[in-house]
Amino acid sequence: MPTFQPVRGMRDLIGEEAQAFTCIIRKARETAERYGYREVITPVVEPLELLSAKSGDEIRQRMFIFKDLGERQVALRPEFTASIARLATTAFKNEPKPLRLFSVGTVYRYDEPQRGRYREFWQSNYELMGSAKPEADAEIILLTNHLMASLGLHGYAFKIGHIGVLRGILSQENVDEKTQNAILQRMDKKEYEAALKLVESEKCREMLKGLLEIKGNSWQDTVEQIKDYLADYEKARQAAENLGEVLELVTQSVNLTVTVEPAFARGLEYYTGTIFEVYIPELDIALGGGGRYDRLIEIFGGDSTPAVGCAHGIDRIAIALQMQETSFDAKKGKRVMVVYITEALKPIALKIAEQLRTSGITVEFEVMGRKTSKALEDADRRKVAFAVIVGERELKDGAVVLKDLVSRQQSTVPISELLEKVKG
Repeated sequence: MPTFQPVRGMRDLIGEEAQAFTCIIRKARETAERYGYREVITPVVEPLELLSAKSGDEIRQRMFIFKDLGERQVALRPEFTASIARLATTAFKNEPKPLRLFSVGTVYRYDEPQRGRYREFWQSNYELMGSAKPEADAEIILLTNHLMASLGLHGYAFKIGHIGVLRGILSQENVDEKTQNAILQRMDKKEYEAALKLVESEKCREMLKGLLEIKGNSWQDTVEQIKDYLADYEKARQAAENLGEVLELVTQSVNLTVTVEPAFARGLEYYTGTIFEVYIPELDIALGGGGRYDRLIEIFGGDSTPAVGCAHGIDRIAIALQMQETSFDAKKGKRVMVVYITEALKPIALKIAEQLRTSGITVEFEVMGRKTSKALEDADRRKVAFAVIVGERELKDGAVVLKDLVSRQQSTVPISELLEKVKG
């Protein structure tokens, strides 16, 4: 018989790893609640036309694409934003703005599998639609900071830029949009020489090279250098001013480690404004990122709607937590095993188990028909905290035996006091 394994680039999450994912997702949901984001659940499979619009060649080439039985071209979602933009033009078309929407789940890209890069991976996603103001961009960055801090990560830093700086230069130098997209994709991968080879104008090449050299001791210093450097490029300079406004709001609100990179680009074509990523020193891949996309929703037939969003890689955050040996409250309650001495006591033992569960206690019931000693050995091996032993003699007095499997102490406890004893 063949031994089946997961498809390459996909994996099973088991035990502590699954628990870590559950806890990260819980923190992501709590963050959504704190910031007033409503959760939506969208299909994993979407029309190819929807997912390929403005996603960029890099993403399009790595999508899982297939025909359904109706001969329609569909694909597994490579990210969430296109699906949320679709909702904005349909179910939420007449909703008052701003729209704050949260989603979490799996996304799919046919990348070469390696640590932190899988073909099926998990993301938490936040979209804020309807505001072109810098405070909307600031909120998405602050939200990301809140999530990182709530998870207990430390030493993380934000890399921030504005895609309008690069596009402003390229547009003024008459570089067509298709070539712009190809340049930005290469710059996203730090293939700067390959990017510059696509630029015909010597002046444009020199301007882009110059951006790579700009670095300041503070974000304010860097933004001022960028603005001075772009004196002859009005739209690019406006983008740098907008970036400064966003950063002013963010850094006045929280103490944040920020690096401004004027030549920073991200792979998705739909970005129009501020873009960012968040890193920890121990890992050279981003834990999350996002940016502004003001023209995506109208591509799908909606009204012109400014928007900004971000996504966080749950797989990568789990690795980061492991690397930093960071643990956080997993809300593990005390686990209890309920066992019974004789078959006749099974119904009352099951009733006690249900009463404990109703009161919020995690209870495992002995379903294997083992002797009490074997059941207790198994509970001890799996680090169960307490065993409730239902015996005839104790039951006559309305009591059970409560055994602490850590201290090895046991006592007879009235059933009416059992919950209090377990919680205490």
